[in-house]
Parts: sequence; structure tokens; C-alpha cells
Amino acid sequence: MSGDYSLPELQDRIAILRNNIRQLVEQATGSSGGQDEERTADRIAQQTEELDKLIAQRDALEKK
Repeated sequence: MSGDYSLPELQDRIAILRNNIRQLVEQATGSSGGQDEERTADRIAQQTEELDKLIAQRDALEKK
């Protein structure tokens, strides 16, 4: 992931990730089965990690 995003681009990507996470959580509540739940949990964790990085980048840009 590159740190070369502008503030509007970061805000757009953050909104997309938040929506992705919301959709994954909805999927997780509707699914059953160990593999499906584990795969969804892994995807949520990955998306959350990326979201945290983008939020840190956004916050750093806002302080400039």
C-alpha cells in the first residue's frame, strides 16, 4: 500500500473499507460453518488492518 494518497482519496478509501467491513459482518451473521466463519473473520481482520493504516495516514495529512 502506498502512502501517496491525497486526503480526498484517503477519505474515499476509508469509506469503502468501512462499507466492506459492514458487509462482511452482515455476511458473518448470516453464515454458518467453521470454514466460512474463519474465512470471513480473516477478511474482516485484513480490511480492519488496512482501514487502521489509512486512518493513520489521513490523520497525519490533516495535521500538516
